[in-house]
Amino acid sequence: MKDRTRFRRYDGGDPLAPPVDLAEALDAIGEDVMAGYSPERAMREFLRRGGRDQTGLDDLARRVAERRRELTQRHDLDGTLQEVRELLDHALLEERKQLARDAMMDDADRAFREMQLEGLPPSTAAAVSELSSYDWQSREAREDYEKIKDLLGRELLDQRFAGMKQALENATDADRAAVNEMLADLNELLEKHRLGEDTPEDFAEFMDKHGDFFPENPSDIDELLDSLAQRAAAAQRMLNSMTPEQRQELMQLSQQAFGSPELMDQLARMDSNLQALRPGEDWGGSEQMSGEEGLGLGDGTGVFQDLAELDALGEQLSQSYGGARMDDLDLDALARQLGDDAAVDARTLQRLEQALRDTGYLKRDSSGQYRLSPKAMRQLGKALLRDVADRMSGRQGQRELQRAGAAGDLSGATREWAFGDTEPWHVPRTMLNGVLRRAGDPSGPRLSIDDVEVQETEARTQAAVALLVDTSFSMAMDGRWVPMKRTALALHTLIRSRFRGDHLQLIGFGRHAEVMEIEHLTALDAMWDKGTNLHHALLLANRHFRRHPNAQPVLLVVTDGEPTSHLEPDGEVYFSYPPHPLTVAYAVRELDNAGRLGAQTTFFRLGEDPGLARFIDQMARRVDGRVVAPELDDLGAAVVGSYLGSRGPGGGSWGGGYGDWFGGGGRGFWVGD
Repeated sequence: MKDRTRFRRYDGGDPLAPPVDLAEALDAIGEDVMAGYSPERAMREFLRRGGRDQTGLDDLARRVAERRRELTQRHDLDGTLQEVRELLDHALLEERKQLARDAMMDDADRAFREMQLEGLPPSTAAAVSELSSYDWQSREAREDYEKIKDLLGRELLDQRFAGMKQALENATDADRAAVNEMLADLNELLEKHRLGEDTPEDFAEFMDKHGDFFPENPSDIDELLDSLAQRAAAAQRMLNSMTPEQRQELMQLSQQAFGSPELMDQLARMDSNLQALRPGEDWGGSEQMSGEEGLGLGDGTGVFQDLAELDALGEQLSQSYGGARMDDLDLDALARQLGDDAAVDARTLQRLEQALRDTGYLKRDSSGQYRLSPKAMRQLGKALLRDVADRMSGRQGQRELQRAGAAGDLSGATREWAFGDTEPWHVPRTMLNGVLRRAGDPSGPRLSIDDVEVQETEARTQAAVALLVDTSFSMAMDGRWVPMKRTALALHTLIRSRFRGDHLQLIGFGRHAEVMEIEHLTALDAMWDKGTNLHHALLLANRHFRRHPNAQPVLLVVTDGEPTSHLEPDGEVYFSYPPHPLTVAYAVRELDNAGRLGAQTTFFRLGEDPGLARFIDQMARRVDGRVVAPELDDLGAAVVGSYLGSRGPGGGSWGGGYGDWFGGGGRGFWVGD
């Protein structure tokens, strides 16, 4: 019994590699989800595109296509015919030389032989066949002719068994007999398998006897069949790709293989068995080979196997079939075709996909569809907050409860100024401190930082925040959909992680308004219903404020259009464009109600429409609110900054300036992690 130990390429990846970094993947997936993709599709898109330092499936597929194109454009299929032609030409040349210099030869015999050589048909195959009975006078010529038979035999075997061409070079008659015996036993085993009469012992006996012909060391007959059928099908595709003339020449030449037709009979029998046992292989395909580098039968079959493997890799990398997973990628094949670096890139993508599923970032809902989990939402929100922090003030500090409260109501008390305080100075107390100090030390400065006292305000530790985001048709049409969602998620994450005592409500308003959970809002598809129902949104916001009477109301409105719909007393939605005066009146009435509840109001105006600017300015002035007109990239920083900052005087922020986002006051400062 031979040693059956089997060694395979290690495909477990680098055991010392650090865990994959999901931050970039999660950011990209979250962005696509906000744009309307399903989480599953968003994950597929990231794997397809790759990251900053990570090759994606598209790039690997491009390299596969380039490799395939390079193979078809470099090679031609007449390599064996060319090699046979060269051997034949050399044999004829040596024979003519021998006839010319052999002075002892009968002139009639010489003339007859020369006539035979001159009368050979132009077809290489026909010439080789006609010379099979020729009595060569030149030893070199006879050897070259024998090489043709040997070459054909080795090439035909190399077509079906990779490496045979080299293994059988300078083969003896015993070697050829061993090959014929192996083919006969193989066909007998295949035919028994076709009939269902074979046993594992039959396969083991065959491998013990002929295992040296199969270095891949198959473990069972199915592995053996797969290997043989794939190469035989590649050989057939190569034959199909030849011109009719090339095929005919090869068929005629093949009868001369090893000087006996027995080899061709056994190979034809094996091909028939393999086609019956593996009909799913591509036996009828062909390729257009347009290069100049001739391929022998064995090497050509290897190229056609490579082409088939590249086609399979292209399909795997496309991930376009049902139930596609990154685990479908054949890393060994990828390494063979593109190198180890490509296999490492693919392995990393596999680990990314597995980590996204296993770490709980993607969860299936009741319908079986993937959704971003709360864990993923928190991670994505943190990333958005970091982006907001980069755009906001660089000042350090935290929200201090001893500082001015959200309402900013003065308590009448003062205290010594401390670093980071944003409360207004108490000028009389500050000046008095300076005078008293100078009375004891006339040479000192007139005013020192130690003299400063600030006015304390009543700290209101909670806020009821209503973020109203426009979900109308124009927001999606003008590319404001994703920035709006990013803004909502950033504010939601900030409040949930840093200011947990505050009460946030997200309200989307299109043709009608509704309270939304953050998961619902971030996954919301673009709304194509026309209408901007600010009236309904303000109704819901005021209801939220009334539910939290002890909290400071904060009203944040993100919109790109004037109100064009409102709720009728019977609950029906009324829509009109241009805006109906009654629609505007209803919106103004609810805004006034918010003002009476003490809401600090900020409008974030998107777009440059002059009519919208005039309307928003007038609405903000009614409640002593503010207007900010940020660029889309700055929307998140504007909303978070407004939430954190105090409600400054009305005149300071009209026209959309950003300087007051970070001014001193009730909500202090925040810098992201």
